[in-house]
Amino acid sequence: MSFVVDQVRRIDAQLDRFQLSSPVTAPASPILRSASDDSHALPSDGNQARSLARINELQTVIKSLSTASSSQPLLKSTELERLIEQGALARGIPIEDYQDEGGAAYKRGLEWLLVSKATTQTYGIILNTLLEQTIPLSDDIWYWDEVLGSYAYSGLYTIQTSPLRFWNWSKDVYGDARSRLDSLRINSVEERPDSKSLSDRWRQFYGLVKDSIRDRSIADMRLNAMSPLTLSRAEVRHKQKHLKRLRELSASGLGVLMDEALTFDPDEEDSVTPKDRSDISDKEEWKNIVAKSVALMETVLRNVTTLETGVSEFEDTVFTNVEEDPEIVHSEEETSSRPAILATKLQHILAVHLPGHVAATKNLSRQYGRPSVLTRYWFPTTILFLSSSTVLRIFFNRRAEILTWVQELGATIKDFWYNWVVQPIKKIVGTIRHNKDSEIAIMSKQSLQGDRASLERMVIDFARDDSSSSEGHTLGEAEIAEVRAKVWEGDLTPVLKAYERDLRKPLWGTVRGDLIRALLIQIQKTKVDVEVAIGGIDSLLKSQELVFGFVGLTPGVLVCLGTFRWLSGAFGGRKGKSKGKKQGRMIRVLRNIDRILTAATPSNNGMLSYKEHGLLLCEVHVLRQNGQQVLPGEINREFLEEINDLVDFRTGVERQVRVVDRIRWAYSKWLY
Repeated sequence: MSFVVDQVRRIDAQLDRFQLSSPVTAPASPILRSASDDSHALPSDGNQARSLARINELQTVIKSLSTASSSQPLLKSTELERLIEQGALARGIPIEDYQDEGGAAYKRGLEWLLVSKATTQTYGIILNTLLEQTIPLSDDIWYWDEVLGSYAYSGLYTIQTSPLRFWNWSKDVYGDARSRLDSLRINSVEERPDSKSLSDRWRQFYGLVKDSIRDRSIADMRLNAMSPLTLSRAEVRHKQKHLKRLRELSASGLGVLMDEALTFDPDEEDSVTPKDRSDISDKEEWKNIVAKSVALMETVLRNVTTLETGVSEFEDTVFTNVEEDPEIVHSEEETSSRPAILATKLQHILAVHLPGHVAATKNLSRQYGRPSVLTRYWFPTTILFLSSSTVLRIFFNRRAEILTWVQELGATIKDFWYNWVVQPIKKIVGTIRHNKDSEIAIMSKQSLQGDRASLERMVIDFARDDSSSSEGHTLGEAEIAEVRAKVWEGDLTPVLKAYERDLRKPLWGTVRGDLIRALLIQIQKTKVDVEVAIGGIDSLLKSQELVFGFVGLTPGVLVCLGTFRWLSGAFGGRKGKSKGKKQGRMIRVLRNIDRILTAATPSNNGMLSYKEHGLLLCEVHVLRQNGQQVLPGEINREFLEEINDLVDFRTGVERQVRVVDRIRWAYSKWLY
């Protein structure tokens, strides 16, 4: 949905209120009353039967044209044209065929309601058409800005368009040579055409071509003094200027239609029935507004693609033509014939002016817009085509190496997956399940116990031998148990005392062997101490075994995650990337809206001009479309309220600027 749909629904609701507030809401005759009650019993009189059928037909068409009765608010132009034709206002039944004035007034009210709703639908179709054709012009203007902003892009554009320029130049030369040849044939009437051979004719034509080329070179001497790059940049500026003019005219036409067409009195919008029905002429003013809107839409479509006029001239032309339209605005005919005239105008707009406008806009966009796909990509396509044989030859000559690379790449990926992803996961699972094979250890479990038992035996034997040799008695069981307990605690006092004693007489201690035994025991003690320290490290590693498992898994997981994200972003699943682009687009649109509002020159009542209002509507349309895909449901409904405040030109420029600021800070969570 867009603001066009909201506008059409609002106008359609106003038309329904006008119909409800009409003084004649029901026919006075029994026949027409039965029609209003949806009775299908036809009277015997032929005119009365046709009157009833006519009213039923009008009610059916009006229901089809109402936005509240259809899930599709805007009808297609062909469907709308068919419904207007089905209403057959030009073939209406004469007023005198109705039994009383009430029936005739009821029929006229239905005809006006039909024309008004058809005008509203046509109004929505034209607004949508102007929007769809104005918004893409900004992309083409930006494309030309990019070409002018870089000499490299300008040179690329020169290469891209060189075949077209050569083709146009060749056509001009050929046409000039052909015209000269025709003039020579006319001047030499007395000479028979068959008197010259085919080779002479071609020689003559070739000479004329050379003369044409020489003459064109002399005529274009000023242009030949400039480089092809300069000429291309001048051509780009010329196209960009016309595109900007087309966008300004389309935006001005959009603003004129939004501000002036189908603008009823806002005081009547909230009232269902008038308080004073005596002032019927004021309540009938909406019919003149409908008639003026039809003329306004026709004039806008007829003049919006005239690039020779400026924006102010276009607006003056539109309003002058509307005010001077004798058939619609200042019609002196019977009021009953005006709906038929308006219906004919609407059919002409839908069948002639609207398709003509679309075709003219497409032609101008094709003429001044960015080059076609063939023009932009013929150069790289040609290079690729010319080098394709060389590329294929290289692939063919190195096919064995390429196959080897592919196989090695596959084996590398397979080994990486198994060794760095599958195996670490298995180890982590084993750690969680306390699998013995998965435990981390620096030394074997029984190593420390064996070395400590050996140290114990060595110390006890040394203490026994030292006690019997030095003191002359053997150690008892209590003393041996005490030595054993001290060894488990790391205390080697008997060995160290003997070691200190033997150090006084090292030679004698060496000969006896006690000194060497003490040294070896201390070496064994050092080994046991090292194993105890390593055992502590083993306990620490076992307590953090799960952490080490995840650390080993992290590199493989990161590589796999990065690869999968790159593949998903490159070949599919671009929803997140697309959402990021839409957020960036919304920020740029808000920037454009802010530029339009700050650079605007408000009128005396503080409102935007038609052109600036049209440009604002184009940007707001893009902002609303992107907001529906970026913002959540409840937030989007609040966002639509801000959009409605932003497009309300009656509030003034200052309030619109404040609305833009409020959108920035209120929806920054979803925009940045």
